[in-house]
Amino acid sequence: MINFYKYQGAGNDFILIDNRMAAFVGDKVAFVRQWCDRRFGIGSDGLIFIENCESAQFEMDFYNPDGSQSFCGNGSRCAVAFAKFLGIVENDIVFKAIDGLHHAALVGDQVKIYMNQVGGIEKIGEDDFIDTGSPHYISYCGADDNREIVAYGKSIRYSERFKEEGTNVNLIREIADHHIAIQTYERGVENETLACGTGATACGLSYAALQKNNNSGIVKVDVKGGKLKIHYNKTNQADVFTNIWLEGPAEFVFKGVINA
Repeated sequence: MINFYKYQGAGNDFILIDNRMAAFVGDKVAFVRQWCDRRFGIGSDGLIFIENCESAQFEMDFYNPDGSQSFCGNGSRCAVAFAKFLGIVENDIVFKAIDGLHHAALVGDQVKIYMNQVGGIEKIGEDDFIDTGSPHYISYCGADDNREIVAYGKSIRYSERFKEEGTNVNLIREIADHHIAIQTYERGVENETLACGTGATACGLSYAALQKNNNSGIVKVDVKGGKLKIHYNKTNQADVFTNIWLEGPAEFVFKGVINA
């Protein structure tokens, strides 16, 4: 029997398991595929094992529903909230993910994590491609744009360039100054999700790069499941940022037991 906890971050939902005492030993990929299924399992956008770590306070071992692995922003924020519940962390938090070490902080009922930008912003026609721990293709929507995110997302994700490794796909609409709304098609889920932390970060940086008079600031990002914030500082390179933080809610939903 394995205890699990369900958390959600702006609509991104995750199964979390405290595996520091080897509660689960076996084929993680098969386990993830079974229990992330929304009809035959618990259902979630991913599964996270909290593991012991020598170089940080804990390791977040994250899996997409198809068993693939990547960095997950909202999953990281939920992992931090869960680690707080477990008594592993207080503040000045450092955890390990698939792409290395990340700092995190608890700010009231919000969780902030330090994000990485891998390389600059690649222009693909009028669109952007940014890696924020996971790859993101970004396209801006005009007033008359009627693209449907799943169909459009699949057309990019399974295109000749991206079909082998995959990519996440985002549509952006500007709401106001430093305020955008996004929709995200996530690889590994292979569908639209209510939120995506690395996607919100990538979109926030893409938008910030267009703002010529702001060397630092916050981009508000509305997703279908809630609201996130991206903090940033520009560097001397127009398409490279530093001091990038993803901020938003991470909430406990329910807990249960898996008979496995």
